Amino acid sequence: MLKAGIVGLPNVGKSTLFNALTRSRKAEAANYPFCTIDPNVGVVMVPDERLYVLQKIAKTGVVIPAAIEFVDIAGLVAGASKGEGLGNQFLANIRETDAIVHVVRCFEDADVIHTMGSVDPVRDIEVITTELILADLDAVTKRIDKTQKKAKSGDKEAQAEMQLLERLGPHLNENKPANILPCTDDEKKMLQFFQLLSAKPVLYACNVAESDLATAEKNPFVQQVAAFVQVHHDAAYVPISARIEAELIDLAPDEAKAFLKDLGVDDSGVSQLIRGTYTLLGLQTYFTAGEKEVRAWTIKKGWKAPQAAGVIHTDFEKGFIKAEVVSYNDLTRLGSTAAAREAGKYRLEGKEYVFADGDVALFRFNN
Repeated sequence: MLKAGIVGLPNVGKSTLFNALTRSRKAEAANYPFCTIDPNVGVVMVPDERLYVLQKIAKTGVVIPAAIEFVDIAGLVAGASKGEGLGNQFLANIRETDAIVHVVRCFEDADVIHTMGSVDPVRDIEVITTELILADLDAVTKRIDKTQKKAKSGDKEAQAEMQLLERLGPHLNENKPANILPCTDDEKKMLQFFQLLSAKPVLYACNVAESDLATAEKNPFVQQVAAFVQVHHDAAYVPISARIEAELIDLAPDEAKAFLKDLGVDDSGVSQLIRGTYTLLGLQTYFTAGEKEVRAWTIKKGWKAPQAAGVIHTDFEKGFIKAEVVSYNDLTRLGSTAAAREAGKYRLEGKEYVFADGDVALFRFNN
């Protein structure tokens, strides 16, 4: 299962958000820096209304959503790349994740300490980005030293690697993260191999006050983040209220909806954040739907039919023959599997078929 690391300065709401995402109280949330020492890990279900539409068509009582893993990582401070605060541990924890959810404080509250003395989300983003880039510069310098000899000896792979490293060094020196360096497909694969921290995709979570959630897009701090991350990080953002979500943990679903409605919103932003993270990880969903269960299966975008079958069982991939596929839209529009077959919307696809998000599938395979 792919992991998204929740990062940010101390006291920006990371642990509160983690508890909200995982509907738990696993992470200690307190008004002082470094209340998270060891990373907390939680599996989070991906909200997907399509499952419940398919449930009615399949007439089953069992629904199994897709899931991703979130890791609540200790707060970072300036100087982390040199070991300040919990820097070394923080960076090591990030290295083990596949994507980053960067929580940014976008609320004023005199009772909640800000480690840098004031609320300034763009400055806070730059502090963390700089620490990731400094750690990456150190890694790139070491890799250049290691690769140069091979490249000079005529090793083609090493020469290609050196060309990328020679562009990457100056790029990082301009305080630009590795994930916005223009790269060919081959270079992107190389970049993944380098395991650079700033190469990981990022989604920014703008943590707003309870009273600001209904009008979050007008919040000046959110507006600053939106403008900055689009230009400098080619990244998306989601306004959320970790405090509201923390209050929802103990409420029944209908009570939670009523609570949010009183605040003038349908969602605190956490569902959008989960779905955004799922997309950020390069994931998409296909479904299986029958009397036994309706289930969402997680695959990488661009996967072909045998790979998609393999997430159910390795035998499905090894013995793959064909996939019976119907799109979610066609199936729900027509109302039943039989009607979709009659309308010619059920297709037999072979090994080269690239699965689309929302495909509903049944696999034929040899044992």
